[in-house]
Amino acid sequence: MIAAPPGWKPRRIPEKYRKPQISPEEKAKQKAESQVRWQRCRQIFERVRDELIATHYNWYIAIDPDSGEYFIEKDQLVAFEKLRTNLPQKLMVVRRLNKTGVCGSIL
Repeated sequence: MIAAPPGWKPRRIPEKYRKPQISPEEKAKQKAESQVRWQRCRQIFERVRDELIATHYNWYIAIDPDSGEYFIEKDQLVAFEKLRTNLPQKLMVVRRLNKTGVCGSIL
């Protein structure tokens, strides 16, 4: 363990910047909602993937699960921003238009 410099003492995060504690029930609820959202986006992705792969292979698709609306862009952040500006305060999923739909890789 590294020793702290002389005269240094840890500071506390001010209360207004602290995140509230989430109960296990709330965490389980959020996880269930996330899974439902993911499944709805996956259905939309599977429906449009084959026709879009032919012309936009390895591009990104940002999907709104509620409306079924999606945006396709070459850059992941641009796709995300398009959806965010057109549908603010919505939770969405960004996928990659390839055989797996994975945006990154596991090393």
